[in-house]
Amino acid sequence: MSQQQEQLAQQEQLIRAFQRQGFEAAQKHLAEKGIMPKTLVEKDSRFLAPLCAVWKFKAQDGKTYWVITGQLPVDHIEVSAAGSAREAIRHFSLQWQLKADQLLNSPRLDKTQHDFAQLLINRAHGLYELYEKQELWTNEP
Repeated sequence: MSQQQEQLAQQEQLIRAFQRQGFEAAQKHLAEKGIMPKTLVEKDSRFLAPLCAVWKFKAQDGKTYWVITGQLPVDHIEVSAAGSAREAIRHFSLQWQLKADQLLNSPRLDKTQHDFAQLLINRAHGLYELYEKQELWTNEP
């Protein structure tokens, strides 16, 4: 096997590991929120390894959810809030900016909350940049 083939094989392994970890994190997050995932809608889910993944799950409660995982806080929304993975990323970005503002304006802000607010702001900006990159979304409806 050539060096290039080895590098491609390693890259594929890393992507599969990223997807597996994200899938497990998404299921765990939903379960912790009392939502039991039933099926993954793979055709609508998007993987932007190694940054983030947006998963579309149908749950046992009959509702459908977007879940975001990766190098950021795991979060979810009902699919009614966003019609595509791209729109879900924009929604998370805006939602996290609002959450960060609420934290920073809290009268009892401690260092942990301040640091989390800064993380949310940072990740929200990164998500919005991903949302704006048209070339990432050529297959979106």
